[in-house]
Amino acid sequence: MEELAGIREKINEVDRKMAALFEERMNLVSSVAEYKMKSGLPVFDEKREQDVVNRNAGFVENEEIRSYYVNFLKNTMAVSKMYQHRILEGMRVSYSGVAGAFAQIAVDKIFPDAVAVSCKDFKEAYEMTEKGLTDCCVLPLENSNAGEVGAVIDLIFSGSLFVNQVYSLSIHQCLVALPESELSDIKTVISHPQALSQCEPYLRELGVRKKESVNTAVAAQTVLDKGDKSVAAIASRDTAEIYGLKILKENINESETNTTRFAVLSRVMNSAKSECSIIVFTVPDEAGSLAHAINIIGNHGFNMRCIKSRAMKDLMWTYYFYVEVDGDLKSRSGSFLLAELSDCCDKLRFVGSFNS
Repeated sequence: MEELAGIREKINEVDRKMAALFEERMNLVSSVAEYKMKSGLPVFDEKREQDVVNRNAGFVENEEIRSYYVNFLKNTMAVSKMYQHRILEGMRVSYSGVAGAFAQIAVDKIFPDAVAVSCKDFKEAYEMTEKGLTDCCVLPLENSNAGEVGAVIDLIFSGSLFVNQVYSLSIHQCLVALPESELSDIKTVISHPQALSQCEPYLRELGVRKKESVNTAVAAQTVLDKGDKSVAAIASRDTAEIYGLKILKENINESETNTTRFAVLSRVMNSAKSECSIIVFTVPDEAGSLAHAINIIGNHGFNMRCIKSRAMKDLMWTYYFYVEVDGDLKSRSGSFLLAELSDCCDKLRFVGSFNS
């Protein structure tokens, strides 16, 4: 009995040390949550968690109990995420549109604990973050069918925010109308230009008039406000439910793999190691200047995922370039690339890095 009491006392002592270490760990978790809020990063990072488990499991020499330690680690990280969620409940994320917009759906998926702040357009959502009125903003970069969202690319070029995350959201467009409407009643369809473009073949077959709106959720709201059963909108199932509209036809987008990539932008650049990077730049109006810039990227071992050219609004017939590369430009080789690139570019900005 005395022997058991002695063992229990040793366990109590270990528990006291573990409690102190737990408190220390949770204080560090709080700092991580604050960093994620500033940088616009999500709580859950599956790759990071798996790396921690794989590395830390090796610290346990006793193979018989190693698997139990893995469970201990996973439970500890689950508690850590709960604590981070609680801290991030005060996070504010701006987006363009009203409740039910695809951007708002993306916000809810990326930051389920944050307050989603509705804005009238991309510029207002961006500037809300620049001014510190929101912690970050979520804006669409491109759609797999309709292409880039030029207005957002322009904000990235001219603004001060950094892209720290890119999230892909599958888009399923629906034709929605008033509860009393039938498909045969529809004469006009309202939606965002991108949504109208994504559903062009279906709309052509339907033989309706198209009308542009700020976004899909505003289009749905317009249908409700008009009270005209001949008017429909292109929006998501979630949006239809929010506004009490009837779904006349689901999945009307041309592509079955319709996906929109959303950028998470914040005032602070993510300092963690990342898989991809974004730069924007201009080059002199000289023969071979763009080719020279592209060659520099390749010469430093970075593969270009994409390059987009955009007209500069304040200078006629002048263009800037948006480039995504595989690799982290915060690395040593990335620093050399940026240094060499700055010598041949009139303007160069490292926009940020993210994990794909």
